[in-house]
Amino acid sequence: MKTIAITAVSAVAILATPVSAETKLRGASLFDEDHAYTRTLREFERLVGEKYDGDVSFDMSLNGELGDESDFVTFLQQGVAIDYAIMAPSNMATFAPSIPLMDMPFLFRDLEHWDTALASGVMAPLEAELLAKANIRVIGYAGGGVRNLASAEPIGNMDELTGHKMRVMGAPIQAQVFSAIKAAPSAIAYNEVYNAIQTGVIAGFENEAASIQNLKFYEVAPNITLTRHAITVRPLVMSESSFSALPADLQAAVLAAGAEAGAFGRKLESTQDGEKLQEMADAGQIKVQEFAGRDELLKLVIPVQDAYAAELGATELLEAIRSK
Repeated sequence: MKTIAITAVSAVAILATPVSAETKLRGASLFDEDHAYTRTLREFERLVGEKYDGDVSFDMSLNGELGDESDFVTFLQQGVAIDYAIMAPSNMATFAPSIPLMDMPFLFRDLEHWDTALASGVMAPLEAELLAKANIRVIGYAGGGVRNLASAEPIGNMDELTGHKMRVMGAPIQAQVFSAIKAAPSAIAYNEVYNAIQTGVIAGFENEAASIQNLKFYEVAPNITLTRHAITVRPLVMSESSFSALPADLQAAVLAAGAEAGAFGRKLESTQDGEKLQEMADAGQIKVQEFAGRDELLKLVIPVQDAYAAELGATELLEAIRSK
Protein backbone atom coordinates (compact mmCIF):
# COMPACT_ATOMS: atom_id res chain seq x y z
CA MET A 1 0.00 0.00 0.00
CA LYS A 2 2.85 2.39 0.85
CA THR A 3 4.46 1.76 -2.55
CA ILE A 4 1.17 2.39 -4.33
CA ALA A 5 0.69 5.70 -2.46
CA ILE A 6 4.17 6.93 -3.34
CA THR A 7 3.62 5.99 -6.97
CA ALA A 8 0.31 7.85 -7.03
CA VAL A 9 1.84 10.99 -5.52
CA SER A 10 4.68 10.85 -8.05
CA ALA A 11 2.21 10.55 -10.93
CA VAL A 12 0.26 13.57 -9.68
CA ALA A 13 3.49 15.57 -9.40
CA ILE A 14 4.44 14.69 -12.96
CA LEU A 15 1.02 15.69 -14.30
CA ALA A 16 1.13 18.98 -12.37
CA THR A 17 4.53 19.95 -13.83
CA PRO A 18 4.28 21.74 -17.22
CA VAL A 19 6.26 20.08 -19.97
CA SER A 20 7.58 23.50 -21.07
CA ALA A 21 7.01 27.09 -20.04
CA GLU A 22 6.79 29.10 -23.26
CA THR A 23 7.74 32.77 -23.20
CA LYS A 24 5.76 35.04 -25.51
CA LEU A 25 7.33 38.34 -26.61
CA ARG A 26 5.23 41.11 -28.17
CA GLY A 27 6.50 43.44 -30.87
CA ALA A 28 5.09 46.39 -32.79
CA SER A 29 5.77 48.11 -36.10
CA LEU A 30 4.21 51.12 -37.79
CA PHE A 31 4.61 49.38 -41.13
CA ASP A 32 3.73 46.25 -43.11
CA GLU A 33 5.80 43.10 -43.56
CA ASP A 34 7.78 44.54 -46.48
CA HIS A 35 9.20 47.54 -44.63
CA ALA A 36 12.84 47.36 -43.52
CA TYR A 37 11.95 47.94 -39.85
CA THR A 38 9.46 45.07 -39.82
CA ARG A 39 11.89 42.80 -41.64
CA THR A 40 14.55 43.69 -39.08
CA LEU A 41 12.20 42.79 -36.23
CA ARG A 42 11.40 39.49 -37.95
CA GLU A 43 15.13 38.81 -38.22
CA PHE A 44 15.45 39.55 -34.50
CA GLU A 45 12.70 37.04 -33.76
CA ARG A 46 14.37 34.42 -35.96
CA LEU A 47 17.73 34.93 -34.30
CA VAL A 48 16.32 34.74 -30.77
CA GLY A 49 14.63 31.44 -31.66
CA GLU A 50 17.89 30.17 -33.13
CA LYS A 51 20.03 31.17 -30.14
CA TYR A 52 17.66 30.14 -27.33
CA ASP A 53 17.20 26.49 -26.41
CA GLY A 54 13.88 27.04 -24.63
CA ASP A 55 10.42 27.75 -25.98
CA VAL A 56 9.77 31.32 -27.10
CA SER A 57 7.09 32.71 -29.39
CA PHE A 58 6.44 36.13 -30.88
CA ASP A 59 3.36 38.22 -31.54
CA MET A 60 3.90 41.39 -33.59
CA SER A 61 1.30 44.07 -34.32
CA LEU A 62 1.79 45.76 -37.71
CA ASN A 63 0.66 48.89 -39.54
CA GLY A 64 0.43 51.05 -36.43
CA GLU A 65 -2.27 48.84 -34.92
CA LEU A 66 -1.17 49.84 -31.42
CA GLY A 67 -0.75 53.55 -32.18
CA ASP A 68 2.21 55.68 -33.20
CA GLU A 69 5.72 55.71 -31.75
CA SER A 70 4.77 57.98 -28.87
CA ASP A 71 2.35 55.23 -27.80
CA PHE A 72 5.07 52.61 -28.26
CA VAL A 73 7.37 54.54 -25.93
CA THR A 74 4.72 54.71 -23.22
CA PHE A 75 4.00 50.98 -23.51
CA LEU A 76 7.69 50.09 -23.39
CA GLN A 77 8.36 52.39 -20.46
CA GLN A 78 5.47 50.89 -18.50
CA GLY A 79 6.20 47.33 -19.59
CA VAL A 80 2.74 46.71 -21.08
CA ALA A 81 1.41 45.70 -24.53
CA ILE A 82 4.84 45.84 -26.26
CA ASP A 83 8.14 44.17 -25.42
CA TYR A 84 10.27 45.20 -28.42
CA ALA A 85 10.18 47.69 -31.29
CA ILE A 86 12.31 49.90 -33.50
CA MET A 87 12.07 53.55 -32.48
CA ALA A 88 13.12 57.01 -33.62
CA PRO A 89 15.29 58.46 -30.81
CA SER A 90 13.38 61.76 -30.91
CA ASN A 91 10.23 59.99 -29.79
CA MET A 92 11.97 58.86 -26.59
CA ALA A 93 13.12 62.38 -25.64
CA THR A 94 10.31 62.88 -23.14
CA PHE A 95 11.93 60.34 -20.84
CA ALA A 96 15.59 60.63 -21.91
CA PRO A 97 16.36 64.19 -23.10
CA SER A 98 19.84 63.34 -24.40
CA ILE A 99 18.83 60.40 -26.59
CA PRO A 100 18.03 62.47 -29.74
CA LEU A 101 21.71 63.40 -29.98
CA MET A 102 22.30 60.08 -31.78
CA ASP A 103 19.84 61.11 -34.50
CA MET A 104 20.79 64.78 -34.73
CA PRO A 105 20.64 66.22 -38.26
CA PHE A 106 24.02 66.59 -39.98
CA LEU A 107 25.73 64.41 -37.33
CA PHE A 108 27.24 61.85 -39.73
CA ARG A 109 29.48 62.65 -42.68
CA ASP A 110 28.41 59.66 -44.75
CA LEU A 111 27.23 56.04 -44.52
CA GLU A 112 30.67 54.72 -43.58
CA HIS A 113 30.97 57.17 -40.67
CA TRP A 114 27.43 56.31 -39.55
CA ASP A 115 27.99 52.54 -39.58
CA THR A 116 31.38 52.79 -37.87
CA ALA A 117 29.95 54.95 -35.08
CA LEU A 118 26.98 52.66 -34.41
CA ALA A 119 29.16 49.55 -34.29
CA SER A 120 31.78 51.16 -32.03
CA GLY A 121 29.88 51.39 -28.74
CA VAL A 122 30.28 55.17 -28.71
CA MET A 123 26.55 55.58 -27.94
CA ALA A 124 26.86 53.80 -24.58
CA PRO A 125 26.27 56.97 -22.46
CA LEU A 126 22.98 57.61 -24.27
CA GLU A 127 21.95 53.97 -23.86
CA ALA A 128 22.62 54.23 -20.12
CA GLU A 129 20.46 57.35 -19.80
CA LEU A 130 17.58 55.73 -21.69
CA LEU A 131 17.75 52.66 -19.47
CA ALA A 132 17.91 54.68 -16.24
CA LYS A 133 15.27 57.28 -17.08
CA ALA A 134 12.91 55.48 -19.42
CA ASN A 135 13.20 51.82 -18.43
CA ILE A 136 14.01 51.04 -22.09
CA ARG A 137 17.03 49.00 -23.14
CA VAL A 138 18.82 49.41 -26.50
CA ILE A 139 19.68 45.96 -27.88
CA GLY A 140 20.76 46.93 -31.40
CA TYR A 141 20.86 49.68 -34.02
CA ALA A 142 18.92 49.63 -37.27
CA GLY A 143 18.18 52.51 -39.64
CA GLY A 144 20.15 53.67 -42.65
CA GLY A 145 17.66 55.73 -44.57
CA VAL A 146 19.04 59.02 -45.84
CA ARG A 147 16.61 61.76 -44.88
CA ASN A 148 15.77 64.51 -47.34
CA LEU A 149 13.15 67.23 -47.67
CA ALA A 150 9.78 66.29 -49.20
CA SER A 151 7.54 69.20 -50.10
CA ALA A 152 4.45 70.25 -52.01
CA GLU A 153 6.47 72.84 -53.94
CA PRO A 154 10.16 72.63 -54.95
CA ILE A 155 12.72 73.68 -52.33
CA GLY A 156 16.07 73.95 -54.06
CA ASN A 157 18.07 76.73 -52.40
CA MET A 158 18.35 78.92 -49.31
CA ASP A 159 15.82 81.46 -50.57
CA GLU A 160 13.16 78.77 -51.11
CA LEU A 161 14.01 77.08 -47.81
CA THR A 162 13.67 80.29 -45.79
CA GLY A 163 10.32 80.28 -43.99
CA HIS A 164 9.39 76.83 -45.35
CA LYS A 165 6.69 75.40 -43.04
CA MET A 166 7.71 71.82 -42.36
CA ARG A 167 7.06 69.02 -39.93
CA VAL A 168 9.92 67.80 -37.74
CA MET A 169 10.10 65.12 -35.07
CA GLY A 170 9.28 66.09 -31.52
CA ALA A 171 12.73 66.50 -29.94
CA PRO A 172 13.77 70.17 -29.50
CA ILE A 173 17.08 69.64 -31.32
CA GLN A 174 15.16 68.85 -34.51
CA ALA A 175 13.37 72.21 -34.45
CA GLN A 176 16.58 74.03 -33.45
CA VAL A 177 18.56 72.63 -36.37
CA PHE A 178 15.92 73.37 -38.98
CA SER A 179 15.37 76.83 -37.55
CA ALA A 180 19.12 77.42 -37.90
CA ILE A 181 18.91 76.69 -41.63
CA LYS A 182 16.05 79.22 -41.91
CA ALA A 183 13.08 76.84 -42.21
CA ALA A 184 9.93 77.16 -40.07
CA PRO A 185 9.66 73.79 -38.29
CA SER A 186 6.79 72.51 -36.17
CA ALA A 187 6.28 69.19 -34.38
CA ILE A 188 3.24 67.35 -35.73
CA ALA A 189 2.27 63.75 -35.04
CA TYR A 190 3.52 61.46 -37.78
CA ASN A 191 0.06 60.11 -38.55
CA GLU A 192 -1.20 63.66 -39.17
CA VAL A 193 1.49 64.70 -41.68
CA TYR A 194 -0.34 63.65 -44.86
CA ASN A 195 -3.49 65.62 -44.01
CA ALA A 196 -1.48 68.59 -42.72
CA ILE A 197 0.28 68.93 -46.08
CA GLN A 198 -2.93 68.32 -48.00
CA THR A 199 -4.73 71.07 -46.09
CA GLY A 200 -1.83 73.52 -46.16
CA VAL A 201 -1.09 73.48 -42.42
CA ILE A 202 2.49 72.65 -43.42
CA ALA A 203 4.19 72.66 -46.82
CA GLY A 204 6.40 69.62 -46.33
CA PHE A 205 8.42 67.43 -44.00
CA GLU A 206 11.63 65.40 -43.96
CA ASN A 207 11.98 61.65 -44.20
CA GLU A 208 13.70 58.73 -45.89
CA ALA A 209 12.57 57.11 -49.14
CA ALA A 210 11.01 53.97 -47.63
CA SER A 211 8.51 55.90 -45.52
CA ILE A 212 7.65 58.29 -48.35
CA GLN A 213 6.93 55.33 -50.60
CA ASN A 214 5.22 53.12 -48.03
CA LEU A 215 2.76 55.75 -46.83
CA LYS A 216 2.32 57.42 -50.24
CA PHE A 217 3.50 60.81 -49.06
CA TYR A 218 4.51 61.50 -52.67
CA GLU A 219 0.82 62.14 -53.36
CA VAL A 220 0.97 65.39 -51.37
CA ALA A 221 4.74 66.07 -51.30
CA PRO A 222 6.22 64.96 -54.65
CA ASN A 223 9.26 67.26 -54.59
CA ILE A 224 12.34 65.66 -53.02
CA THR A 225 15.34 67.86 -52.22
CA LEU A 226 18.58 65.97 -51.58
CA THR A 227 19.73 67.76 -48.45
CA ARG A 228 21.01 64.41 -47.06
CA HIS A 229 20.75 66.02 -43.65
CA ALA A 230 20.55 62.79 -41.68
CA ILE A 231 21.23 59.09 -41.85
CA THR A 232 18.65 57.52 -39.61
CA VAL A 233 19.59 55.85 -36.35
CA ARG A 234 16.78 53.58 -35.24
CA PRO A 235 17.49 51.74 -32.00
CA LEU A 236 16.05 48.27 -31.64
CA VAL A 237 14.76 48.51 -28.10
CA MET A 238 13.16 46.36 -25.45
CA SER A 239 11.21 47.16 -22.31
CA GLU A 240 13.54 46.67 -19.36
CA SER A 241 10.60 45.33 -17.36
CA SER A 242 10.19 42.59 -19.96
CA PHE A 243 13.92 41.97 -20.36
CA SER A 244 14.63 41.67 -16.64
CA ALA A 245 11.85 39.09 -16.27
CA LEU A 246 13.47 36.74 -18.79
CA PRO A 247 15.71 33.84 -17.76
CA ALA A 248 19.43 34.56 -18.09
CA ASP A 249 19.94 32.39 -21.16
CA LEU A 250 17.07 34.09 -22.98
CA GLN A 251 18.47 37.52 -22.02
CA ALA A 252 21.79 36.50 -23.58
CA ALA A 253 20.00 35.35 -26.73
CA VAL A 254 18.06 38.63 -26.94
CA LEU A 255 21.22 40.75 -26.65
CA ALA A 256 23.12 38.73 -29.25
CA ALA A 257 20.13 38.66 -31.60
CA GLY A 258 19.55 42.40 -31.15
CA ALA A 259 23.10 43.28 -32.20
CA GLU A 260 22.98 40.98 -35.22
CA ALA A 261 19.48 42.04 -36.28
CA GLY A 262 20.53 45.69 -36.03
CA ALA A 263 23.46 45.09 -38.39
CA PHE A 264 21.09 43.24 -40.73
CA GLY A 265 18.67 46.18 -40.64
CA ARG A 266 21.37 48.78 -41.30
CA LYS A 267 22.60 46.93 -44.37
CA LEU A 268 19.06 46.30 -45.62
CA GLU A 269 17.77 49.84 -45.30
CA SER A 270 20.88 51.61 -46.53
CA THR A 271 20.80 49.41 -49.65
CA GLN A 272 17.09 49.88 -50.21
CA ASP A 273 17.08 53.64 -49.72
CA GLY A 274 18.54 54.64 -53.08
CA GLU A 275 16.57 51.92 -54.84
CA LYS A 276 13.26 53.15 -53.47
CA LEU A 277 14.03 56.75 -54.35
CA GLN A 278 14.80 55.68 -57.92
CA GLU A 279 11.65 53.55 -58.12
CA MET A 280 9.47 56.54 -57.23
CA ALA A 281 11.32 58.79 -59.68
CA ASP A 282 10.99 56.21 -62.49
CA ALA A 283 7.27 55.91 -61.76
CA GLY A 284 6.85 59.67 -62.04
CA GLN A 285 5.73 59.90 -58.41
CA ILE A 286 8.49 62.30 -57.34
CA LYS A 287 10.80 64.93 -58.77
CA VAL A 288 14.31 64.91 -57.31
CA GLN A 289 16.74 67.81 -57.17
CA GLU A 290 19.96 68.69 -55.38
CA PHE A 291 20.06 71.52 -52.83
CA ALA A 292 22.17 74.40 -54.10
CA GLY A 293 24.56 75.54 -51.38
CA ARG A 294 24.48 72.50 -49.09
CA ASP A 295 27.86 73.50 -47.62
CA GLU A 296 26.16 76.56 -46.16
CA LEU A 297 23.71 74.31 -44.31
CA LEU A 298 26.59 72.38 -42.75
CA LYS A 299 28.17 75.58 -41.44
CA LEU A 300 24.89 76.95 -40.06
CA VAL A 301 24.17 73.90 -37.90
CA ILE A 302 27.56 73.47 -36.17
CA PRO A 303 26.92 76.12 -33.46
CA VAL A 304 23.49 74.57 -32.77
CA GLN A 305 24.99 71.08 -32.45
CA ASP A 306 27.75 72.32 -30.15
CA ALA A 307 25.35 74.27 -27.92
CA TYR A 308 22.96 71.34 -27.70
CA ALA A 309 25.74 68.93 -26.71
CA ALA A 310 27.06 71.40 -24.12
CA GLU A 311 23.58 71.78 -22.63
CA LEU A 312 23.36 68.02 -22.22
CA GLY A 313 26.88 67.71 -20.85
CA ALA A 314 27.66 65.65 -23.94
CA THR A 315 30.39 67.70 -25.61
CA GLU A 316 32.89 64.85 -25.31
CA LEU A 317 30.34 62.41 -26.73
CA LEU A 318 29.70 64.67 -29.73
CA GLU A 319 33.42 64.97 -30.37
CA ALA A 320 33.81 61.22 -30.03
CA ILE A 321 31.11 60.62 -32.65
CA ARG A 322 32.64 63.19 -34.99
CA SER A 323 36.05 61.55 -34.62
CA LYS A 324 34.95 58.06 -35.68
